[in-house]
Amino acid sequence: MREIIFITGGQRSGKSRFAQKLAEGYSAHPLYLATARRWDDDFEQRIRRHQADRGEKWETVEEEKQLSSLPLSGRTVLLDCITLWLTNIFHDHQYDLQASLEEAKSEWDRFIQQDFRLIVVSNEIGMCLHAPDEVSRHFTDLQGWVNQYIAKTADKVYVMISGIPLQLK
Repeated sequence: MREIIFITGGQRSGKSRFAQKLAEGYSAHPLYLATARRWDDDFEQRIRRHQADRGEKWETVEEEKQLSSLPLSGRTVLLDCITLWLTNIFHDHQYDLQASLEEAKSEWDRFIQQDFRLIVVSNEIGMCLHAPDEVSRHFTDLQGWVNQYIAKTADKVYVMISGIPLQLK
């Protein structure tokens, strides 16, 4: 049953909505794997909006970094999102690009050893203005390299543009 579906795109491109519909098509009771930290009130509101959008059929598990610690075999899992997961790793490594990249790749490799259908949401953040400071540029590099790494392991890859999914792989 192991299948990885990777969905990327810009902010508010429709990634999460598309991913939810896919997951609901595969399972009557999909699992939502949330990676967001509750940084502030705005994040708290975003989390509540996402929860309301999903409804009762979803089981939600929150895990900021250690994705492989969760027993998810046999499930349809929607991981939302890689960008927030990387933010947690990058922050905890005091914005060290190399240490963050190594941890992310290693954790991803352990995580995908499970027998599950995994739908993964991520952001394409390197398609806009060049980041104005070193930390932001390093995070953009981290995001791009991890997206490439995940896309290589994926069975299907979609990019979302203005609410329209385009299948790349």
